[in-house]
Amino acid sequence: MAVEQYPRNLGFSATYNFRDVGGYAGLDGRTVRWRRVFRADALHRLGEDDAAAFQELGVRTVIDLRRPHEIERYGRVAERYGLDYRNLVLEHVDWEEVGHPDEVVHERWLADRYLNFAEDGREAILASLRIIADPQLAPVIVHCMAGKDRTGTVCALTLALLGVSDPDIAADYALTSNAMAPLTAHLLEKHPSAVLGKQHMWDSPPGAMLSFLDDLRALHGSIDNYVREIGLTDAEIASMRGHLLE
Repeated sequence: MAVEQYPRNLGFSATYNFRDVGGYAGLDGRTVRWRRVFRADALHRLGEDDAAAFQELGVRTVIDLRRPHEIERYGRVAERYGLDYRNLVLEHVDWEEVGHPDEVVHERWLADRYLNFAEDGREAILASLRIIADPQLAPVIVHCMAGKDRTGTVCALTLALLGVSDPDIAADYALTSNAMAPLTAHLLEKHPSAVLGKQHMWDSPPGAMLSFLDDLRALHGSIDNYVREIGLTDAEIASMRGHLLE
C-alpha cells in the first residue's frame, strides 16, 4: 500500500498516463521516493498549458522505449526542455503478428508478451535500469506509446528491485486502465489505425503483471538474478536502492 505524499497522477492536458511511481513500501520498511521516477505515455503532446508544471518536476532524463518509426510518426518530447533524451528501443515481436484466439486467457497472452520483452528487449531494459540506478540522472521519465507495456515492464522490474510487493506492482500497472479511455479516444480521432482491431492490446489487468513476475522468477530464480544475467551489477542495484528508497 502506498502513502500518497504527492499526487500520483500528473494532470497534464493531453498526456494521459503520466504518473509518479513513488510511495510504495519497499525493502527493510523503506519507502520508494517520490518525484524520482515517472512513467508516462508519449510526451509529444505536452502543450503550452503544461510547460510550467512539467518543468517544475525537475526532470533530467527521458527514456523513450519506442521504435524509430513510432517517434517519426508521433513525435518526441520537445527539445526546448533541454532534457537528456535517450531513445532505447525495446525490441520485441510485433504484437500484430501474434494471434489472440478466443480460448486464450487474456492475462496469459499479455504476460507472454512481457516475457518476450524480457528476452528480446534485454539491451534496452539493461540500459534503462542503469539510467534509473544513477542518481545523477534523476528525476527520470520512462515512457513508450501508451505507458502500459514496455514502460510497465521496466517499471515493474525497477519496483521489484526496490522490494515492492507483487500486488503493489500489479496495482500500479493496473492504474493505466484509468487513462486508456481518454488516450484511445484521442487516438481514434487522430490515428485510428493505432486502435481499431487492437482493443485487446489496450487494457492492463493486474493478473497479467502477476503472471509475468511469477514466470520470470520461475525462469531465472529471482528478479535480482534476471537483472544480473542481463548485465546489471551489484553496485548498480545498490545505487538504485540507495537513491530511490527513503
